[in-house]
Amino acid sequence: MRVMVKTLAQRPLWITFLLFLGPMLLSNILQALSGTINNIYLGQMLGVKALAAAAVFFPVLFFFIAFVIGLASGASVLIGQAWGARNRDKVKAVAGTTLGAGALLGCVVALLGGTFVESILRRLGTPADILPEAVRYARIMFLAVPLLFVFILSTSMLRGVGDTVTPLLALMLSSTVGLTLTPALIRGWGGLPQLGVTSAAWGTVASMAVALLWLGWYLRRKKSPLAPDAQLRQHLQVRWKLFKPVLKLGLPTGLFMVTSSSADLILLSLVNGFGSNATAAWGAVAQVSAYVQFPAMSIAITSSILAAQAIGAGHSTRLGAIVRTGLMMNVVLTGSLIALAAVFARDIAGLFITSAPVLDLTQTVLRISLFGSLFFGLASVFSGVMRASGVVLVPTLVSLGCLIVILSPSGWLLSRAVGVQGVWMAYPITFFCALLMQAAYYQWVWRRLPIVRLV
Repeated sequence: MRVMVKTLAQRPLWITFLLFLGPMLLSNILQALSGTINNIYLGQMLGVKALAAAAVFFPVLFFFIAFVIGLASGASVLIGQAWGARNRDKVKAVAGTTLGAGALLGCVVALLGGTFVESILRRLGTPADILPEAVRYARIMFLAVPLLFVFILSTSMLRGVGDTVTPLLALMLSSTVGLTLTPALIRGWGGLPQLGVTSAAWGTVASMAVALLWLGWYLRRKKSPLAPDAQLRQHLQVRWKLFKPVLKLGLPTGLFMVTSSSADLILLSLVNGFGSNATAAWGAVAQVSAYVQFPAMSIAITSSILAAQAIGAGHSTRLGAIVRTGLMMNVVLTGSLIALAAVFARDIAGLFITSAPVLDLTQTVLRISLFGSLFFGLASVFSGVMRASGVVLVPTLVSLGCLIVILSPSGWLLSRAVGVQGVWMAYPITFFCALLMQAAYYQWVWRRLPIVRLV
């Protein structure tokens, strides 16, 4: 594997972006498709109650995953800087500390979650007719949490050293195992027990275990800087001096994800007030928006990691070019997807919806809301590059402030002024305001700050 400073010097930056982005985009799409197919298995093979029993646990799992994704983003920045500086020992030290903390946290969550899961689900208002199945499903899923945390951290940190192909291969293996084992356990193929709704949970446990075993073997075989060798094992402990900057960089990301999810729930409650047609439109728009946002999120991660590697290599003068390339890639890739979705909005909505009135509403709000994804992607490039230099407080406050102060209030006001379409208008308005503020802080404040290595 080449050191990124050489890659940046030898290739046009937009080619480096594309080489980094391609596998990451495929990983995002594959992950989304796996979740969709698993839901189809449960809904079609076991019924609506089984699907609901699994779905009710997702908000609980997402809360913990958001925190770990935050840790992963912080660790990938530090590893990116260390890799750019060609400091393999520091790469191992940061990775070992983060993996040790992630595994410890996963075990604590699994123990406490498995013990108190019924109480948690009751407090979430889980309907009584699905509570027993939901509890069984959740208890098995909590067993998968330590493996899931280590998997998320490992694949994210690999991107910090410029490797996006290995995470894709690991996810392909994980998805194949899970999507094969789940229906086999539902139907009892090959003499396997019929496990009902817990089939998907056991499939997750098995898929994570197989993927992690393969990942360890493969990284050792290719002599990756993150291979689980004796040097990495020496660092598998929580060292506060190294873990503190990981938390500093990562916690704001986790907090933003949780806040964003909460804001979406508030807007969904507004949409629900307009009836089931509006709720159906929300579901269809959410599905399409997830795929449109994949390139925006991936470009932001790429910008952050390339910036971290440039800082570590002492090439801070390249940060401006990285920002410009990230912005350009967003306009071209995310913008093209948005344009296609806008032109074929009705056809896309027809994949989910058959009712003509709901199709009309979905077509309209798709064209309104999707442009927010472009503003979101552009703003995330600025915040991602600033985070790579250790500047996290102001970019995070800007993002959180826009969600809290603009998104929910403007959705409520516009829904009262123009109807249900006003809820979706809040998204482009909010993300455009965030873009203006992130760009202003980047241009007039951050560019005047000294750029320092964090490791």
